Amino acid sequence: MLVDFKRPSSHIKYLSSLTSDEWIKLALSNPIDILIDHAHCERKAAGVAIQLMFRYPSEPNLAEVLSPIAREELEHFEKILYFLKDLGYSLKALKPPPYGAELAKNIRKDEPYRMLDSFLIAGLIEARSHERLALLALNSEKESFKVLYESLLESEARHFGIYWKLAQNKFSKNQTFKRLEELSKIESEILAEIFMMPRVHS
Repeated sequence: MLVDFKRPSSHIKYLSSLTSDEWIKLALSNPIDILIDHAHCERKAAGVAIQLMFRYPSEPNLAEVLSPIAREELEHFEKILYFLKDLGYSLKALKPPPYGAELAKNIRKDEPYRMLDSFLIAGLIEARSHERLALLALNSEKESFKVLYESLLESEARHFGIYWKLAQNKFSKNQTFKRLEELSKIESEILAEIFMMPRVHS
């Protein structure tokens, strides 16, 4: 039986592909695994922001921009933990999909290209998270899950915008968007090739 899933009225133009119906079905069938995985995603996202602050301590205004992101990611991490606790679940280790590791392989090693790629890949991950949380918010049957996903959406959109603005402030618009287009295609190819699991990025 085919299911006609609801989708957002607008598409994030910097993503080269839309999430498949198969992923939506798998995610909705495994809501606890998705929540636990997203808790790990929030924790990792905080780590990325902190790592960039340590890597580029002399970059003007970078810490002022990334510190609030790291703090907000950890607040969301805690929010999901409490939500899970209310349902009778707790955080546990999950086998991560290869998505993040495969994307990271495309970060060039030489500066300043390493910085550019790091910003753009962080932004792409946030953009994909935003797209998928929006799909879950629209299609989850339980109201509490809808409310939770909706509460996380705005920050995901804001965060990917911040990372792309950081890239544009440091590099030319042409250079930024040319590389973003390249990485976006790679991101879509990774999702198409990896084994699908009940994970946010799979």
